[in-house]
Amino acid sequence: MQPLYWTLVLGLFLCAVGTATAQECPKYEDAHLQRGRVVWMNTCQVCHASDLVGAPRIDKPEAWAPRIKKGKAVLYEHALKGFFGPMGTEMPPRGGNPKLSDEEVKAAVDYMVKAATPK
Repeated sequence: MQPLYWTLVLGLFLCAVGTATAQECPKYEDAHLQRGRVVWMNTCQVCHASDLVGAPRIDKPEAWAPRIKKGKAVLYEHALKGFFGPMGTEMPPRGGNPKLSDEEVKAAVDYMVKAATPK
């Protein structure tokens, strides 16, 4: 079976057992970040709520720091087009949800960066 399939199955399991859940993730007044949070909850949370699939957890700033240093353009490109990480991890294009617009994907990236940036 496809690697993305197993990633999604594992992600759904992890969400069921609980890790970084929607209730624990910050809310912001900015409409763009609110939109990003909705996308995160409906798509990105599957992988970004647990350490087990290799995606950086939204509540782990240390995991995001080296990614954030690369700049938003790189983060957007990886989120939009997909990316294979050095440890064999996979960021599927549009988080595996082809229905997401470019703006929705970018809002989700912006939300995760904001949530993972130390106060």
